Amino acid sequence: MLEAAPLLFTPKCHPTASLHPSTILLNRTKSPFRPSFSCSPPSKKFKIHAAKQQQADELEPQNDNKPDDRNELLTEKAGREEVDFGWLSAFPHVLTASMSNFLFGYHIGVMNGPIVSIAKELGFEGNSFLEGLVVSIFIGGAFIGSISCGSLVDKLGCRRTFQLDTVPLILGAIISAQAHSLDEILLGRFLVGIGIGVNTVLVPIYISEVAPTKYRGSLGTFSQIGTCLGIIASLCLAIPSENDPHWWRIMLYIASIPGFLLALGMQFAVDSPRWLCKAGRIDDAKEVISNIWGPSQVDKAIEEFQSVIRNDGADLDSSWLELLQEPHSRVALIGGALFILQQFAGINGVLYFSSLTFRDVGITSSAIASLYVGLTNFAGALCASYLMDKQGRQVLLIASYLGMAVSMFVITGAISFPIDAEISSNLSILGTIMYIFTFAIGAGPVTGLIIPELSSSRTRGKILGFSFSVHWVFNFLVGLFFLEMVEKFGVAPVYAGFGGISLLAAAFAYYFIVETKGRSLEEIEMSLNSNYQGRNK
Repeated sequence: MLEAAPLLFTPKCHPTASLHPSTILLNRTKSPFRPSFSCSPPSKKFKIHAAKQQQADELEPQNDNKPDDRNELLTEKAGREEVDFGWLSAFPHVLTASMSNFLFGYHIGVMNGPIVSIAKELGFEGNSFLEGLVVSIFIGGAFIGSISCGSLVDKLGCRRTFQLDTVPLILGAIISAQAHSLDEILLGRFLVGIGIGVNTVLVPIYISEVAPTKYRGSLGTFSQIGTCLGIIASLCLAIPSENDPHWWRIMLYIASIPGFLLALGMQFAVDSPRWLCKAGRIDDAKEVISNIWGPSQVDKAIEEFQSVIRNDGADLDSSWLELLQEPHSRVALIGGALFILQQFAGINGVLYFSSLTFRDVGITSSAIASLYVGLTNFAGALCASYLMDKQGRQVLLIASYLGMAVSMFVITGAISFPIDAEISSNLSILGTIMYIFTFAIGAGPVTGLIIPELSSSRTRGKILGFSFSVHWVFNFLVGLFFLEMVEKFGVAPVYAGFGGISLLAAAFAYYFIVETKGRSLEEIEMSLNSNYQGRNK
């Protein structure tokens, strides 16, 4: 999920952003009139293989009378090089779900500039508490949305939950855009927060359950990429607000458009084959698997799904009390700890001070500084997409936190040691860019991806809901007390503390995170559950 937290206004902290990031799908009824996403390759120049099947060294000519095993691994031989298109069948569904993260990023940035105009027009200009409340109430709504999402997705499935969740997103944006009082803007922001809270949980669940195993990591980073693009879009659209005091209303109206597109797109997207199987809709599950993973994967996947269901129980809804039992309690604790470490590693604080750091080197526009930050985040997310299924989650997470620690110590040294002012400013810029980039390649996307991978099919929604609720709580606390800590101890000691916690997070990832690259969700669940009935069968 960028996996970072939202722009945050509190009575003691100006807007900060932490890029993070989730999905929703609907129950699907079979109908000859309902289109679905699919990608059918040409039949002669391409050969499709199963996701886990090794690619052949030489591509044999295809028989026109033999149908392609479509939608799995698509390869085109060009000399010794192969272009792998195995992810293509799942891509439209993942892209649709990632629109939720675009909304998340957009709402992170939408208040960054216009809050002054909003406060002036609605009559609370100069009141830092109310300005902070307009933004921080978003987090309150997100907490409620995240904690309630687990039960919704268990009962309705991702696809229907996505569509249901567009209601608060659209209404919240429109109410905010039409607000003529403080109460109305607060209500709109609260509704948007609920929608975003649900989405942050849904997107990782949906992508992890729909994506082919081989590409689950790379496709999982699209939530982070979507968040980055949303932030960049909101920053670009905010430029006219410097000259037009009413432009903020247009920006909030625009925020409702992706909600409509998401609701429409989910009508054509597939539901999770794992949820369909658990709901007893075996034929629908087989159809989805055939379309996005390939026909050769159907029997094996259904056998794995049903084996897990026999062990976990066939009822759709799980109980929150099950999170107190092993192995669910261990995964829930790991998920909560990862988000606590992520927030205490200082992403919100670094983003808050980034505009001041850029100002020291002559970049006085906060919008331009934020754009640099957004582009750095985006570049890191693209690198994560390339590396996730090559290097693995654990390696990226450890490397990310080590890079963040080094970056913090570079900034601390630039501030603390008596060196030339220009060199100090340049080192601070370098450390800030390094920190944001290394966050975006690991600590951001991996945190939201690894938790659903480690969770069991039965409790995945509840564990994600709990973990993201912890995220929102500590996001708020860090934003609330960050400036007070800086005023009391100074920037250098606080940044050194961020570096120390980043080292602690790297050690935590080394000792407690299990590598999930290249393993199906069922394989991971079997390996973590010592009581699994079918492991040795």
